[in-house]
Amino acid sequence: MRAIFLHLLLLSTGLLLSGCGTTPPYEYRFVPGKTAILTPRGPMVPVDAPEAVELAIGAGNRIAGRPYLYGGGHRSFESRGYDCSGTASYVLHGAGQVSAPMPSDAFRRFGTPGPGEWITVYAKRGHVFTVVAGLRMDTGWNGEREGPRWSTMSRPAKGYVLRHPPGL
Repeated sequence: MRAIFLHLLLLSTGLLLSGCGTTPPYEYRFVPGKTAILTPRGPMVPVDAPEAVELAIGAGNRIAGRPYLYGGGHRSFESRGYDCSGTASYVLHGAGQVSAPMPSDAFRRFGTPGPGEWITVYAKRGHVFTVVAGLRMDTGWNGEREGPRWSTMSRPAKGYVLRHPPGL
């Protein structure tokens, strides 16, 4: 009887834990030397960051504050406004990681699975955002559809997959 109880306990624990496989939310956590600091003039790049991270942040800075524009950044990297995938494409192109704009669904297969050391892409059907040196570049959640912005605000990530450029 005790063996059956233990088996049922382990089985129910396993079922409960299997439901915990959701993506953790984005949360800004400052790690000295690894995390950018968001200032009124834009992100301060960590001193030891690889060049690709500096380039990604520079690209994000160039489009931060532009308006949200559905389809923006898809015909060309240069656009008067950007949607979520146009923003992610622009930032990753600046870092030398993509050669053409990508739709949000394609980012679910981008690069390597899991979080990156410096750059992480959060992708799901219909939305994508990037985290570069700990800062989130996103077109929403701070105020929906406001256009590309850097943020340290937490964001839920249920349903997202995490991907990263190899080596970053």
